[in-house]
Amino acid sequence: MKIHEKYMRRCIELGKKALGSSSPNPMVGSVITHQNKIIGEGFTSQYGGPHAEVNAINSVADKSLLKEAILYVTLEPCSHYGKTPPCADLIIKNNFQKVIIGIQDSNKKVSGRGIKKLKDAGCEVLLGILEDECRKHHKRFLTFHEKHRPFIILKWAETKDGFIAPKADWRKAKPEPYWISNSYSKQRVHQWRSEQQAILAGTNTVLEDNPRLNVRYWKGTSPIRIIIDKSLKLPVNLNIYDNSTRTIILTQVEDETKFREGLQYEIIDFEKNLAEETCRILFQKNIVSVLIEGGALTLATFINAGLWDEARIITGDVIFGAGTKAPYIEGKQIDTEIMGNNTIKTLLHD
Repeated sequence: MKIHEKYMRRCIELGKKALGSSSPNPMVGSVITHQNKIIGEGFTSQYGGPHAEVNAINSVADKSLLKEAILYVTLEPCSHYGKTPPCADLIIKNNFQKVIIGIQDSNKKVSGRGIKKLKDAGCEVLLGILEDECRKHHKRFLTFHEKHRPFIILKWAETKDGFIAPKADWRKAKPEPYWISNSYSKQRVHQWRSEQQAILAGTNTVLEDNPRLNVRYWKGTSPIRIIIDKSLKLPVNLNIYDNSTRTIILTQVEDETKFREGLQYEIIDFEKNLAEETCRILFQKNIVSVLIEGGALTLATFINAGLWDEARIITGDVIFGAGTKAPYIEGKQIDTEIMGNNTIKTLLHD
């Protein structure tokens, strides 16, 4: 069993290479071994491209070895036609006698069907190798299919004395962002942005900070921007309207004459739970992960609804003395990172 765990860990390593590019597909990793030697590796391509198993099989120089090889994969091979043909069919076509799988797919289009197809073809299937590690690796995909909502990461920066923004009169006197994060933390945040499919911010944050909500200090794709603008009061000259990336506005305004070209609008009921309504729309849009960057009211809405999976909190050595208090949150601390004069704490929602 130890040898299986060794190769499954390599699958997880490979799968991480697809973070930020494969969504809404899972970031699967796959390894092919022959006589305990790796002869092929692959991970999920950018959405619409080949899956991990296909890339692994294509990487094998001598295809005649496949009938004697073992295929390892973090997630059950797909059994249905989507953007690409079923991976299970390709595995069967190449006469693999044994397939080692980390976890079963919770997508109802696949769940168990890929495994059944392989077994029916005479392939030996071993399921559950490094199951906990594979579930953690596929946390975004599994949350989406099991809870019918995206994997939600909350992020904010707070001062040493617990504020996320200064007093309103400070902003009036100096209308520009008051940075709590240092340059290293800013870069880390842009890395996080590149790893999620979407980013969300509330009206006040966009109005006061005029953020771009894109990826600039890290190599990667900018996430889909989700903006909460109940009454469509945000002015047209803001950075979020630069058409540089897909932008979705959540609003209660139904008058399409007020909609701006190049943006998508989704009507939600603000009388209902805003966090639940937002999750409903994002699920419909096939968005599997979202980074919520504020502001305080938006963050509190998701915290109070219990709709979050991780919180990443940056604490700087700045002191405001007064202003907007940082959200109150409870969770299991799973990581602490020191970046210069900033501390980044990661909490897991128990």
